[in-house]
Amino acid sequence: MIPKPANTDGDTAWFTHDRFGLFIHWGLYAMAARHEWIRNFERIPNEEYDRYFKRFDPDLYDPDAWATAAAGAGMKYFVVTTKHHEGFCLWDSKLTDYKATNTPAKRDLLKPMVEAFRKRGLKVGFYHSLLDWHHPHYTTDGCHPMRDDADHIRADAKRDIRKYVEYLHGQTRELLTRHGKVDIMWFDFSVPKTEKFPGKGRDVWQSEKLIRLVRKLQPKIILNDRLQIDQDVKTPEQYVPREWLRVDGSPVVWEACHTFSGSWGYHRDEASWKSVDQLVKMLIDCVSRGGNLLLNVGPTGRGEFDRRALDRLAGLGEWMKRHGRSILGCTQAPDKYRCPEHCRYTWNPDTRRLYCHVYSWPFRHLHLDDMADQVEYAQLLNDASEVKMLKRIPEESYGAMKANRKPSLLTLELPVRKPDVTVPVIELFMKP
Repeated sequence: MIPKPANTDGDTAWFTHDRFGLFIHWGLYAMAARHEWIRNFERIPNEEYDRYFKRFDPDLYDPDAWATAAAGAGMKYFVVTTKHHEGFCLWDSKLTDYKATNTPAKRDLLKPMVEAFRKRGLKVGFYHSLLDWHHPHYTTDGCHPMRDDADHIRADAKRDIRKYVEYLHGQTRELLTRHGKVDIMWFDFSVPKTEKFPGKGRDVWQSEKLIRLVRKLQPKIILNDRLQIDQDVKTPEQYVPREWLRVDGSPVVWEACHTFSGSWGYHRDEASWKSVDQLVKMLIDCVSRGGNLLLNVGPTGRGEFDRRALDRLAGLGEWMKRHGRSILGCTQAPDKYRCPEHCRYTWNPDTRRLYCHVYSWPFRHLHLDDMADQVEYAQLLNDASEVKMLKRIPEESYGAMKANRKPSLLTLELPVRKPDVTVPVIELFMKP
């Protein structure tokens, strides 16, 4: 059995086929270069943070280069922060002056990005923050940079959160009516209640009304779960679930979102960058459990993907070039196929091919339980070289192996040396 999520309003067929996307966190925080939550962490007021707005000039911004890097990595869709919690907008919104067109950049940065990625065949997604630390009517909460500022808190008496929510809905309308077909709307996030402040959730955001608006403007769009009303996809963050995600016992469409390092925005001095090996295995782990991976890049203040990000994307692309068909169109393998130790299975139900991703290369033999009569042919995916299948062991060979052998066991005879790829994959052509 393969889990089958229930149908939802959004079109998730392409999503569960494409499996691999690029997250982009880009805003004024790229200039600070020390985490996208810098305002929160350092309690920076609007007046002080304004120094970044006055100097934001991404003169090296080349959305075609971004799209080329993503496509080269094997990614099939992207999601960009149209507005993060800081409130700064990448597009020429008619509802605010706090936008890219009023910085030294003097241009809409979102439109050419959408065009560039679409030209490379990637689906389009917008991340939009429910929080807004810059808007004059956004009230203080436990995540607000000014949560310890008594004057700012007192001024909440003059703020009307309903006016901010009207603005939130208005900007959503702008995003979904100016950029052609939008495939994903990724809202983020609801604020928990603290001892000092009430939370902000579905009632404050008017989530039901906002969802109706989104569905009306873009009927087949994929909506995430962060309006506190489950929609098309669950979004575990910075971890890979151990198994297919379920809600109330039922399987759901899911996507894990991850960073290359410990920050979503550009962080010059952050050093905990994941290796290409870790990232490839993270992608495999997600797909082997029926999920997607949304992997984040934080561009610099000058508008580039830095060397570290490009290195990882290139490494992922090198692997995906030869192993993409073990990811695209694949999902969790049927329960009847028992995966060997230190391996992961993915399964393509259309081609009936089973992919064995070998995390730890064994010496000469890989044993597959209960598979002796199920596999027609086996090959290494990176070069389509045959892998010999040993269903019966000759008397004169492999004495101990033969003595302990079960008739249903299939043994694959592997080269002694691991193939020169990050994670080798064995492609198994299954019998009808």
